[in-house]
Amino acid sequence: ADIGLAGLHRFLAEIDSLAGADVVVVVAGMEGALATAVGGVTAAPVVAVPTSTGYGAALDGVTALLAMLASCAAGVTVVGIDNGFGAAMAALRVLDLADRGLAAG
Repeated sequence: ADIGLAGLHRFLAEIDSLAGADVVVVVAGMEGALATAVGGVTAAPVVAVPTSTGYGAALDGVTALLAMLASCAAGVTVVGIDNGFGAAMAALRVLDLADRGLAAG
């Protein structure tokens, strides 16, 4: 879902959709705090991807990267700027481990 914290009502409307997730990938430019917010409302691991595009002082993704790295929410992992592939691979490994756990149990 396309949500952000600037439109808090959109974020709040999507919280229930996070409940069944095994892993969540958050991609954000100037909404670097979005990863922390998502990490605070879900027990699933969160993979945060800062992007090099954004409004204001995005600084080619450094602003979002620093916001994500400063997250105080447990379970938030941050990959490099624009590294959607790395985020997808991290999420895939989480899902693979979850599947192995289900198969063994």
